[in-house]
Amino acid sequence: MAKQRGRTSTQSRRRDRKGQGGGGRRKSCQFCRDKVDIVDYKDFGALRRAMSEKGKIRSARITGNCRRHQRQLAIAIKRARELGLLPYVSDR
Repeated sequence: MAKQRGRTSTQSRRRDRKGQGGGGRRKSCQFCRDKVDIVDYKDFGALRRAMSEKGKIRSARITGNCRRHQRQLAIAIKRARELGLLPYVSDR
């Protein structure tokens, strides 16, 4: 008989993991809801919401933005950083 390779029956499989959120409803894009065509680099509220405490740009999976607005948001954040309106990193 050939020796089995890989997982044994005692090891857990990836799909059997407990505690995974999974499923649920995908967040709708805030900019699409507000019918915003272009994300402005001067809109600090929207830009700050899309940044973490450390100053990194949050992913679309976290913010719930669509692909188009996430791209515009990243460009607007980078533009605001370049002009000195937003920090590149946090103060800590």
